[in-house]
Amino acid sequence: MIPCVIDINVDMGEGIGNESELIPFISSCNIACGGHAGDVDTMRNITRLAKKHRVKIGAHPSFPDKVNFGRIHMEMSCAALFKSVKGQVDDLVFILKEEHGALHHIKPHGALYNLAAVDEKVANVIVEVMKTIMLPVKLYVPYKSVIEKIATAQNIPIVYEAFADRNYNDDLTLVSRKEIAASIHNEDHLFEHIFHMISKQKVKTITGKTIGIKAQTFCIHGDNPNAVNLIKNLEVRLKNHGIQIR
Repeated sequence: MIPCVIDINVDMGEGIGNESELIPFISSCNIACGGHAGDVDTMRNITRLAKKHRVKIGAHPSFPDKVNFGRIHMEMSCAALFKSVKGQVDDLVFILKEEHGALHHIKPHGALYNLAAVDEKVANVIVEVMKTIMLPVKLYVPYKSVIEKIATAQNIPIVYEAFADRNYNDDLTLVSRKEIAASIHNEDHLFEHIFHMISKQKVKTITGKTIGIKAQTFCIHGDNPNAVNLIKNLEVRLKNHGIQIR
């Protein structure tokens, strides 16, 4: 038994339509706010659903690219990227105010998330957006990333994130979605993957190496074909090991 508490987060409002099935088993959600997916209606609906289940709400901004679902790097000036990301977050904050909800965190999506992990300019843009929000909002970041260092240096509260349903390279970047082994779909494999990160603070990479990692929140992608079963199974098995999700 390893008594502890973790957060499980899922991206929502991305057109998959399984939010009501997933949300009873998670503790925080990342709401797409118009960049790669989502609109006023989906943001409002997910906000209401999250409030009903007492799930923490986060903004999930991305490159403004619905055609490629925000998973392709877009060449943008820092000013243009700031305006886009800030606008997406502001749109969700406006809806949260109308629905009497609270913004808990921000987690960039897809290519924006991956680039901010290694690129100082992009990471700085995200941090500058965080600094404009007059709320006690946290930033979900990968361990040992560029954005972690920049955010910490500017006193932005961070939460380390790891991916329960994605495989890792030796440098702690995610295996490209172009690779067959990018995602984890098997319930046993997923549990072993996340349990090792929780209990040992280590992750087994795609090459078989074991690398140190830290995380307080773990993501399962809502567009994983087996997402609902993965999360249901994971909740039971974590609870059996004394690990609570909240």
